[in-house]
Parts: sequence; structure tokens; C-alpha cells
Amino acid sequence: MKHKKVVTAVLVSSLAAVTLTFAGLSEARSLQEIKASGELRVGSTGDYKPMSYLNKETGKYEGFDAEMADSLAKYLGVKLVYVPTSWRTLQDDTQADKFDVAMSGITVTDARKKVMTMSDGYLTFGKTVLVTKTKADKIRGLDDINKPTVRVMYNPGGTNEKFAKEMTPKAELIMYEHNAEIPGLVGEGKADVMITETMEARRYVKDNPKLAAPLVDKPFTENHFGVLMKQGYPHLEASVNDWMKKIKADGTMDNWENKYIK
Repeated sequence: MKHKKVVTAVLVSSLAAVTLTFAGLSEARSLQEIKASGELRVGSTGDYKPMSYLNKETGKYEGFDAEMADSLAKYLGVKLVYVPTSWRTLQDDTQADKFDVAMSGITVTDARKKVMTMSDGYLTFGKTVLVTKTKADKIRGLDDINKPTVRVMYNPGGTNEKFAKEMTPKAELIMYEHNAEIPGLVGEGKADVMITETMEARRYVKDNPKLAAPLVDKPFTENHFGVLMKQGYPHLEASVNDWMKKIKADGTMDNWENKYIK
């Protein structure tokens, strides 16, 4: 009888240890743990010019949010480590602790704030469209897009998909997985319209003479970007917001805006 009690106690103890181990693995890292590790893991889709774009030739992330990620890591005194994610998996990856923060031109939305933490906002922008240049004079508003004869392309999992489905439901909606490739497809005439934001639209019009953004100065919405984090880490959130106030106040963010946006 005594032997059985000892065995039972050992099993219970072992199961408890295993449970604690897995619980530890399933928890996001606190600010203290990030600093102790010496690394800040930043999730990025790497497909959103001019915010965060993975240059396949150099293997490095470029853009406004890439500058931000590097600046935040230096502010915390740690090394920057990128973790690839996608718009489709962004929420699941955040909640599954694949990274500490996500920075990739991520729009602050009420839906995201309900299940995740978002920092104070930065940069003002709005939803707009990229169109095939030869059809630009036909696009004067959403009524000209929300038609069965118009092919609207969007990437899945983010606010572009939500906007396309809610605001242009009568159009021929085409989901395409790789956001960075959509402007080129529109330019080639494989779609008529891309749902995007003013930041991205201005960049691609500069890069591709086959594209136009006829409504870029009259966006359909007003939004802000934010740093995305898992809920439950107030010290990390406070530190991110303190850093953001600093780079706004000292002109650093203005310099990046002039470099990448204007």
C-alpha cells in the first residue's frame, strides 16, 4: 500500500512538472524576459511597401516599420530578430507566442484590440485603391468599383479583405495570397483594382508606370498603424508607448515619414 502511494505521488509530481513546462512554453514573454534573453522577436509579413518589405536580394527587411523595429530593439537594449508571419495567420501567430511584437503596417482596429494589445497609433492613412492606369479615368468612387464587371483583388486575413467584402460585394472579388505581387498583377491587367492603403498606393505608383491611384487624396477611411502584442503584458505595452512618444517628439518618426512616405 505504501509502495502504491509513493508511485502515485511520483506520477502526480511528474505530471505537474510536465504541465508547468508546457504552460511556460505557451506564455508570451514579458518585458523582463525579453531583456534577459537579449533579443526582441518581431513578427513581420515582409510584403507591405513602404512599411516593411523583405528584400529577397539582400535578405533584409526594409521600410518604415523596419526602421521602427530596429529603433525599438535599440531602445530596449537587445538584438532584433525577425520572425516571418502572414496576414492570414497574424492573429494566431501573435496569440501562439511566435514573436514578442508584430510591426508590419498593422492597422489599429477595434476587432484586434478585443483579443490582442495594440500600441498607440502612428501615421494617418486610409483605404484606397490601385488601378490599371488605362482605367483610372473611370474610377471616381466606390460606385464605379462595386460592379460585377470590375475585378477587385485583395490579400486574405487583413483589413483589405474586410473592406473589399463589405464595400465592394457586387464586384468580382479575387483573393490572392501574396500581397506584394498584387500591384504587378493589376498593372498587367489580371485584375482591375487592388484594395490597399494610401501609403502602399503612393509607393507602387512611383515604382510601376502601369498603375494609378486616382483616389489616393480622398481615402475612404481614416486609420492609424500600431505595434501588435499579446494581451496581458502591461510593462511591455508601456515601454513600447514610451519609446513611440520619444521618437515622435524628437523628430525621428518625421524623418522616416519623409524618407519612406512623402
